[in-house]
Amino acid sequence: MNGLSTLPSTAEQARHALLLLGAPASPRLVADVHAALFDGDLTVPALAALLRDRSSGLCAALDQDLSPVRGLIALGDWELDRRIVTPAARRADALAMVIRVAGFVAMRPGLAAHRLLRSLAETVPHGPEAADLTDAAATALAAPELVSALAAEEPVRAAAVARAAALPRSQQLFGLPQVPHQRGPA
Repeated sequence: MNGLSTLPSTAEQARHALLLLGAPASPRLVADVHAALFDGDLTVPALAALLRDRSSGLCAALDQDLSPVRGLIALGDWELDRRIVTPAARRADALAMVIRVAGFVAMRPGLAAHRLLRSLAETVPHGPEAADLTDAAATALAAPELVSALAAEEPVRAAAVARAAALPRSQQLFGLPQVPHQRGPA
């Protein structure tokens, strides 16, 4: 047996799934999307190893304080505003992901893709019973509550992007180091 493989590397597999998703996502979702829609053997442990390898092109998403968001991975070459997550933006991204995946599945149907859509439907209001998951996700994305929450978060996100732009590239990718809590003067 030779060591040659025609499968993309683990980093390339993760990149394919994240490009389809279009926003920071959980390693489980990245692995599930890749397993359902692409050829390969991407696993959650492999994604965790990629996150530890700072040369992989993957990084953690950042919160508004520029700390890494536990459980969300992103592509390092995405713009800062795409890698910074806030609650409403995360919800909007999740709905947009469902729309993107559903569009892709329409072009590449299959049993695994159908199972993926069924699990994603659980995250969309009225998704499990919707005749068209894309329409249900688009309706939820256009909901006035979500639109106003996104507008309210925009100044916070813009300030975080401005702060991050002044940081070295490594901190833009991996966030600010956590400073241990110090006790006050004795």
